[in-house]
Amino acid sequence: MMYNLLSELISLVKTYESSNDNPVAELAPFLSWLNGRHGDRETSAPNPQWEGKARGRSADSVINTSLVHLYRYARLHAKTAIAESAFSTPDEFIYLICLASGGSMSKTALIRQNVHEKATGTLIVNRLLKKGLAEQQTTDNDKRSRIINITTKGTQELNNSIENIKMASANVTEPLSTPEKMELITLLLKLEDFHHERKLLEQTPTNFRT
Repeated sequence: MMYNLLSELISLVKTYESSNDNPVAELAPFLSWLNGRHGDRETSAPNPQWEGKARGRSADSVINTSLVHLYRYARLHAKTAIAESAFSTPDEFIYLICLASGGSMSKTALIRQNVHEKATGTLIVNRLLKKGLAEQQTTDNDKRSRIINITTKGTQELNNSIENIKMASANVTEPLSTPEKMELITLLLKLEDFHHERKLLEQTPTNFRT
């Protein structure tokens, strides 16, 4: 989709800006840099080594395992960051971040945004409600519908923990340079967008598919 292309272009522009001493905000220099970058990749394609490669372990297997490991490392850093806060798990903090940045939303939308199963997401939301970090209200159009809001207490707890969380996030990506971070973001967003769109397609009734 064109959105993916636009996202990738934005990431490339950020990489161009950070990897040049005097980046010029004109198309020609950017295209020249992009062509050179593409040529360097073709002539020096990386050939990383990994455990089990000689015995046939695939790149897909390594990528999946590394993503799982990095997720676990990230959670360990996050747990340390919220050790003395009102949050029991990193997920509670992330749910509140979604509400603070995205505004009020339904419980279903909040859970979907965090790619959780309904049962797991409901437990997280219920903990936030019990602690007074979030609240739910009915809508004027449908009294059965519940909208989740972040409370003043929730905002205060976010502000109290945000610096520790930022440090935890930086610890996860510590060895990467800025250009490497931009390139990794591009690749991760490409993967995430692909799976998000496929999940939406799976949830769309067959009659509405084109």
